[in-house]
Amino acid sequence: MQTNMSSQAKSGRSINDAFASHFAKSVFLTIVGLAVLTFIGTRMFTHIDLNLYGYMVGTIVFIGGFFYRFIAWGERPPTKNIIKKGLKLLFRRNTAKTAFNHLAIFDFIRNRGVYRWIQHILIGWGCVLACLVTFPLVFGWMYFTMEENGYYTIVLFGMNVMKVNAEGVIAFFSYNALNIAAVMVIAGVCMALYRRLKNMQARAEQTFIYDFLPLYMLLFVSITGLLLTFMNIVMHGHGQPIMSLIHQFSVIVTLIYLPFGKLAHIPFRPMSVLARNYREHYGEQSMKECKVCGDKFVSIEQSNDVIQVLGINDIEFEMKEGFHLAELCLPCRRKYRISRFSGFPTHQIKVKEANQNAKG
Repeated sequence: MQTNMSSQAKSGRSINDAFASHFAKSVFLTIVGLAVLTFIGTRMFTHIDLNLYGYMVGTIVFIGGFFYRFIAWGERPPTKNIIKKGLKLLFRRNTAKTAFNHLAIFDFIRNRGVYRWIQHILIGWGCVLACLVTFPLVFGWMYFTMEENGYYTIVLFGMNVMKVNAEGVIAFFSYNALNIAAVMVIAGVCMALYRRLKNMQARAEQTFIYDFLPLYMLLFVSITGLLLTFMNIVMHGHGQPIMSLIHQFSVIVTLIYLPFGKLAHIPFRPMSVLARNYREHYGEQSMKECKVCGDKFVSIEQSNDVIQVLGINDIEFEMKEGFHLAELCLPCRRKYRISRFSGFPTHQIKVKEANQNAKG
């Protein structure tokens, strides 16, 4: 009795008891961390650009939405299992190579075609470059100061990092980093729109809200961003205040939408490294043989995990033949399901489908 009371008293002093959920705690700690970094970066809030205030609010809402979506996704039994085991394998020898292939060069998309690969490279790296420039500026982690001698000083987290010539190469790319990102995104989005409008299979599978709207939003953000530069240089600032509000509005709406739409796979993409480590590590240990054709199609660990997760969700696929449906490879699984509906034992036919290794 005394032991139970002491354990309850200890649990009552846990930090988790101060929050309604893991989601609330994660968002709170993240916002506090951002505030601390902003306090340091702006030299105790002495260098704050109020013109970026709207972007800051949109970014904070984006972070809250991202955490909500990620935790809701990560709490699912199959996802939790892969994340848990994937993190244990994070320091595998092949992790760096896998991360480079999946996150840097998108090698998995190149197998689907060079056109789609270039399209994803432009959109993906354009968005990443824009975020790497925008977020430090929004939270005051990085800014520039101008001296009378024609040199800019790059300030990072309150420290003077370097001085660059205002007419030099470094300064040019610093000023135009967002313009370069906008051109990359526009080119990638146009390629994606062309493919989705011309490819008959893509047209049959696309919907406006889920597939086209995110591309139009990226296109609108990029075009309005370039128009700001155009108005500043060519039109000498004429119309820039209105366009600045339009661009800021488009960015804020896109940030708020991003965690809940198709674009959410951009910040979720690093999780693919954990999944790849999971498949490769256990695949090297032992592979599962299909109960019908005998082909090795997945690791024994993954097959057991699938059966366990289905059991947690009260989904039973035990067949009358004495095996679990998850113990069949995909072609045999499809044929077995056909046999259950048609009455013909098609799962016993050893011939594979002709398009089982088709790409695209």
